[in-house]
Amino acid sequence: MKFTPVDVIARQKLGIRAGDMVKVFQKIQEKGKTRLQVFEGLVLAVKHGFEPGATFTVRRIASGVGVEKIFPLYSPMIEKIEITRRSKVRRAKLYHIREKAAKEIKRQMRNVQFVPASDEEEVAKPQESPEETPKVKEEEAV
Repeated sequence: MKFTPVDVIARQKLGIRAGDMVKVFQKIQEKGKTRLQVFEGLVLAVKHGFEPGATFTVRRIASGVGVEKIFPLYSPMIEKIEITRRSKVRRAKLYHIREKAAKEIKRQMRNVQFVPASDEEEVAKPQESPEETPKVKEEEAV
């Protein structure tokens, strides 16, 4: 007797674990039609192993913002799961990746110099170095 349309044995054989890059093909229903949407990212955690309530968390960066989704492993709304890359990790849960990404963004923001937007004329002109200034004045004098 079959209770679910999902091939449970095939999903178990995937052996999804933390550190894998996966593509999750998810069925989305819009206006009576069903389409597939791909969510590709890094598996941060797999919870409850491969029992009926098993879930896995996938994180990706979308438009510069980190997005995480928790998928039930045996959900009939998931068409298929592809493992694109396997990484050797030394943790069961990769939650520290969240802070690592935030730290990297903060580091990049330190290097950015903000220019006041009210002085548009000064922003449009490139800053001249002191070495170039006398040459320009000599050319104007000739």
